Amino acid sequence: MKQRQIFIAFFRSGLLGFGGGPSVIPLLEKEVVKNFRMLSSEDFTNALAVANTLPGPIATKMAGYIGYRVGGLLGMCNALLATVLPTVIAVILFLETLQRFQEYPFVQGMTKGVILVVCAMMISLMVDFLKKSQKKLGWVLAIVLLLVSGIAMLVFNLHPGFVIATLLLLAFFAPIRGGKAS
Repeated sequence: MKQRQIFIAFFRSGLLGFGGGPSVIPLLEKEVVKNFRMLSSEDFTNALAVANTLPGPIATKMAGYIGYRVGGLLGMCNALLATVLPTVIAVILFLETLQRFQEYPFVQGMTKGVILVVCAMMISLMVDFLKKSQKKLGWVLAIVLLLVSGIAMLVFNLHPGFVIATLLLLAFFAPIRGGKAS
């Protein structure tokens, strides 16, 4: 039963996570945390934070870790297969068809609509993480870190990897003790 749940959770997320890795995260959280209760919300957030620091696609990193944690080596393989299978099927079946009809307005409109949906999902994820950060850091520090990170990446064109590494070093060498900072 556990292996079946792992497959369903990751297959659904892989099937509905159109637009790349970041768009799959809210779907994956819904399946893993809310529907099947494989991880707590905090464990999911911690796994996502660590997975974001490593190279490679986020969906497969999360699938590998969560699958292994929940179902061992078989669970890891199961979750990885379920994560990539929808993409493989979609590429084989749909990519050639979409390319043939790319000049049609409905295909162009569909592409623009997907971009907006992915943007909305990312904003939803950011708000959720900000709320979780507020519980640990307080509103002031959480918003300051968000703004400083955004300015570093958008204004100074600093690579997100450097921002993540800096925040990890800051958390390691100057941890917040005793709960909220504000």
